[in-house]
Amino acid sequence: MNRRNFLASAGLLGAATALPLRAQKPGEGEGELPDLAAGAKPITAEERQARIARAGELMRAANIDAVLIEAGSSLVYFTGIQWWRSERLTGAVMTREGEIAVVTPFFEEPSVRETLAVPAEVLTWNEDEDPLAAVGEWLSARGLAKGRIGIEETVRYFAVDRLGRAMPQVRIINGDAVVRGCRMIKSPAELALMQTANDITLAAYRHAHGRIEKGMTPADIGQLINSATVRMGGTPEFALVLLGEASAYPHGSGKPQEVREGEVILLDSGCNVHGYQSDISRSFVFGTPSARQRQVWTQMRQGQDVAFAAAQVGTPAGAVDDAVRAFYEKLGYGPGYELPGTSHRTGHGIGLDGHEPVNLVRGETTRLAPGMCFSNEPGIYIPGEFGIRLEDCFYMTASGSRWFSEPPRSIDDSI
Repeated sequence: MNRRNFLASAGLLGAATALPLRAQKPGEGEGELPDLAAGAKPITAEERQARIARAGELMRAANIDAVLIEAGSSLVYFTGIQWWRSERLTGAVMTREGEIAVVTPFFEEPSVRETLAVPAEVLTWNEDEDPLAAVGEWLSARGLAKGRIGIEETVRYFAVDRLGRAMPQVRIINGDAVVRGCRMIKSPAELALMQTANDITLAAYRHAHGRIEKGMTPADIGQLINSATVRMGGTPEFALVLLGEASAYPHGSGKPQEVREGEVILLDSGCNVHGYQSDISRSFVFGTPSARQRQVWTQMRQGQDVAFAAAQVGTPAGAVDDAVRAFYEKLGYGPGYELPGTSHRTGHGIGLDGHEPVNLVRGETTRLAPGMCFSNEPGIYIPGEFGIRLEDCFYMTASGSRWFSEPPRSIDDSI
């Protein structure tokens, strides 16, 4: 279950994904919002073929013969197939030679083929058959009955178990070196789509900010954000809105909330453009900030700068988190993940998934490399009072880190 689904099930999501969008006419309010995604270009079949070739290189380097992936973002990444997970397996197996077989229920084949963007053999199975037996036969026909099969990290256990039963002599191993090795490094086309998604989310915040009124609920504000997102060409992913004391808890509170004078408003929202995501947080005060609110906002903003400066090519990802905690501890927060302070990691990877490997978290040894993308969000939370979280995503270049969205300058100019 991802963050959006958890928040919705917990009743914490103030978003248009859970509520009907308010009907808006072009030109309403401050004027018609532009379609910022109009020029966005989806990933091409040629780029997907290059990904498959890269996966083959990584398989050879890791001594892996083939990789099994399920419906989800990795299936989209390599094949273009947009499908959901259910008890009926749809997935793909990819060999180091670049051959791909897609496995799906017989009655779903026409629908699955609609988004298949690369050459692949489609293996269908009926309701009384085992899809992994078909995968096993396909792999065995390629001399891999005793091969080393990598498993993408989100593949469910039942699929791994059945593959082992269908191929008792195969060696099942971790496929992260292949799938992560490809997906962690974004291409220029991927970065461009993420930039557009970030531009839309930031513009949606600016649109909503001036329309927030006393007494509004998280759902009211979330609707403003997501309505603007849709009008500008983005697909809303989530719109978490935390008011007052709820801002002290990273994913909020189920208690009733409304906008009150002098209290913190924390926005955490994202959208996708052709599947690639944004994730931006902003914190500000409705009315006049207190001296304490100003101080904590400024300290948190400095924490972002510490993280950004620490994110250098070749640096272990965990060192970015370490740098922020060392800075915060000098200010009296923590230590470590203790509160008041930052109880979560400094940042997460982002791309086709809002959260994907690797993370800016203590102990992460993966070294930063050009093309990696992360959130930067070392929020400061004071239980019983309020929290401040500013979140801007950045990507690595050969010369260092670069923002997708520029962080705000002060609590008075916080959008």
